[in-house]
Amino acid sequence: MGIQIDVVVDYPVNDEVERVLGLAEALGEPVAVTFVWEGGQEPERAVLVPAATLALWEHWAPTAYEAGSAGGGKQAVAKEAEPAHPAEFGAFTLFRRRAGGRTAVARAGVVVAELLDPDEAHWLQEKARDVRQGFMDPQQRAAFEEFLARQAALDEQ
Repeated sequence: MGIQIDVVVDYPVNDEVERVLGLAEALGEPVAVTFVWEGGQEPERAVLVPAATLALWEHWAPTAYEAGSAGGGKQAVAKEAEPAHPAEFGAFTLFRRRAGGRTAVARAGVVVAELLDPDEAHWLQEKARDVRQGFMDPQQRAAFEEFLARQAALDEQ
């Protein structure tokens, strides 16, 4: 990930979670988050990915992520299958999805980011990068072919 920021949210409270969500939105980069809950529960790790960044990754990733395909880690943040009420943190509302293990983060009714399992976030970013690096749009391909046509043959050099 471009900028690596690790944030620990101890006993999440409205303003602390709101600051982390605002940070990811302002940076436009993924933010690794560790949630430490009250009651001694095991900390949960997730990656907060801004919606535009996630859309770009999903556009270029050739296939959908299958849980367990990138290391078999446990699902972060959304581990219970039963529906839960949306959690509100200041201006942000978290909607846990029952399928897929993601949590959508909305502000004023618009999804601005998603919490993903760290393995899924890494997998998506890697796949998107690999496909994007191998892609040339039609204009770029035509310019490259023209460039190659102007090059002298190896035996003429």
